[in-house]
Amino acid sequence: MAGIMNSKNLVFGLDIGTRSIVGTVGYKEGDKFVVVAQRSKEHETRAMIDGQIHDIGKVGETISEVKKSLEEAIGTTLSEVCIAAAGRVLRTVTTTVEQEFASEKEIKEEDVYALSAMGVEKAYEEFVKENDTDMAFYCVGHSVVRFYMNRYPMGNLVGHKAKVIGADYIVTFLPEDVVDGLYKAVELADLHVANLTLEPIAAIQVAIPEMYRMLNIALVDVGAGTSDISITKDGAIVAYGMIPVAGDSLTEVLAQHCLVDFGTAEEIKRSIGAMEEIPYKDIMGLPQVIKSQDALELLRPYIEKMTNPVAECIKQLNGDKSVSAVFVVGGGGKIPTYTELLSEQLGIVKERVALRGEEVMNKIEFREEVKKDSLLVTPIGICLTFYEQSNNFIFVTFNEKRVKVYDNGSLAVVDVAMAAQFPNDGLFPKRGKELNYTVNGKARITRGLPGEAAIIKVNGQEADIHTKVRSNDVIVVTPSTAGEKATLQLSALPEFSDTLQVLVNGKKVVLPKFASVGGELRSGFYEILEGDQVEMLGYYTVEQILQFMDVQLNAGEPVYVNNNRASMTTPVYENFQLDFGLEAQSKGLVQDAVAEESLEETLDEPSDAVANAVEDYIPTVEDTKEVASVADASTVKAATAEVATAPSFDPSEGLTVIVNRMPVTMRGKSNYVYVDVFDYIEIDLSKPRGNGIVTNLNGRKADYMATLQAGDVIDIYWQE
Repeated sequence: MAGIMNSKNLVFGLDIGTRSIVGTVGYKEGDKFVVVAQRSKEHETRAMIDGQIHDIGKVGETISEVKKSLEEAIGTTLSEVCIAAAGRVLRTVTTTVEQEFASEKEIKEEDVYALSAMGVEKAYEEFVKENDTDMAFYCVGHSVVRFYMNRYPMGNLVGHKAKVIGADYIVTFLPEDVVDGLYKAVELADLHVANLTLEPIAAIQVAIPEMYRMLNIALVDVGAGTSDISITKDGAIVAYGMIPVAGDSLTEVLAQHCLVDFGTAEEIKRSIGAMEEIPYKDIMGLPQVIKSQDALELLRPYIEKMTNPVAECIKQLNGDKSVSAVFVVGGGGKIPTYTELLSEQLGIVKERVALRGEEVMNKIEFREEVKKDSLLVTPIGICLTFYEQSNNFIFVTFNEKRVKVYDNGSLAVVDVAMAAQFPNDGLFPKRGKELNYTVNGKARITRGLPGEAAIIKVNGQEADIHTKVRSNDVIVVTPSTAGEKATLQLSALPEFSDTLQVLVNGKKVVLPKFASVGGELRSGFYEILEGDQVEMLGYYTVEQILQFMDVQLNAGEPVYVNNNRASMTTPVYENFQLDFGLEAQSKGLVQDAVAEESLEETLDEPSDAVANAVEDYIPTVEDTKEVASVADASTVKAATAEVATAPSFDPSEGLTVIVNRMPVTMRGKSNYVYVDVFDYIEIDLSKPRGNGIVTNLNGRKADYMATLQAGDVIDIYWQE
């Protein structure tokens, strides 16, 4: 600001409005702002419409005249100026974003930053989609309406544990051509922009002192063409809005009713309440008079039309609820009954909706004779923003690209990245591709591994997304990386943690569990693939056990499962008993009529192998891999049961058998026969159905008085 500073450290502010341009020169003295001089000039043509410059040359000329008049008054050359972009050209988007984590985690500041970046990015995409224009827009602010933790509203996420976080955001954009138009107009007047702010921010500098900004207050700047709205809460400006209805709409009604030109109608409007009767001349040159009360009655329905959308906008910006108070500035809000009707629309007492003028200018001192009212709030506020914050558009270099960004006084790397349209996931670590599969029919997801965070440098120094950024800084961001895709072996599944134990010829053998994947047996070393359907198996076939133990039986040599003759495909469950060779014969289990000589020849050779195989057997990794290669080539049937108890029977613990594929434990006796099972199952024998009842024991028709042993397999059901 050296160019505009003299011994008094003068600040030059311009309020470039739709109807006029107001220039203010002053300086800060302690906690007061001294206005040395203030000059204004109305546009001679419609060079500006609704706060936007339409004729840059004409506006530049008017600025030059205001500047020259001020220079004459203060005796100093002005070369730099503070300006404000009209709130009426802001575009606001409301959006909701959500972030789900792989598991519950403690929420940190970085997570909230990432959520904000997602919100701005999504808002910009929605904005572009809804506004079909080639015009570039800048994000000049974003604020959170509410946070969500696990989809429930939450005041502050940091420090909480959550699996899902989300937020509703209000994101504000400013069109590039508005900014460029302002810059070019002041440059035509030989001025350089020292600071640019937004009109709602400038007005708040005066209308809402900092000590009040912790309160939930709305500021409404009622101008000529629009009503600009901003909301304060928790010490900050949290939202902006605009309604395209303001003072000019009332002037037009008076012009039609009184049959006068627009300028005369404006004078009549300003006199309402100040004069009991207002004289004027109509377009025919005839003198007329209208009473203030009559004019106000005429305008009342139109004032209601002004306040209704303003009230609705305030509620929307404030999270669908009213504010605690409303401060009104600007000429359009000075019309009698405006504040009263707005309070009714908001549902708050009328004393809490008021014009802000002289009462907020206790710390504003004028060296010239000036009436303190709400019209001066924004022009003075533009000067004060220079001291409060360095709001301006600055240039920085982002990954070798020159980027123009709006500096709101707390510009950080993450803001520049968003302005440069750098992908949001390029800043934050990305997880590798997840793995989707099912286990026993239930869906499972294994998350990919997290990648590395982005490497950020500002002016060659290590930085992070929170690092503050200044004009001409050089930012280099090496994008974050994606982690490795999810991988998982069957052995890592919780269901796969157990082994399978069976008794072979009376000795314990530990078998590695297998699973069926897509109808094929797979061992624990199998890598699960996307979409795999995993079914955990609770049994081995006789053939698989013999292959696992490397036992070769002669052709026709009998095998028994739970003392019943079995085949190579018979399933063997947990704690089932398998007998073969000499062991089976010695128990008298062989039922085939085989000559003693033939039997001796048959069993003579494998007897050593059998003896070696039936010792307590704990498999090695090599054993497991070897049997896995055999099992992977086998086809298996669906399991009929997952659990069975050992064949040994301890009366104190009861006898457990498998009934209709479910374990049933019987207690209270020292021995059990088949019919005892009926006391433990629900089946109504008094109402026969179908073709009669099926009663099987270990795959054969049962003798009702047959003695039961632990692990016996029983089937009882009505045959349809």
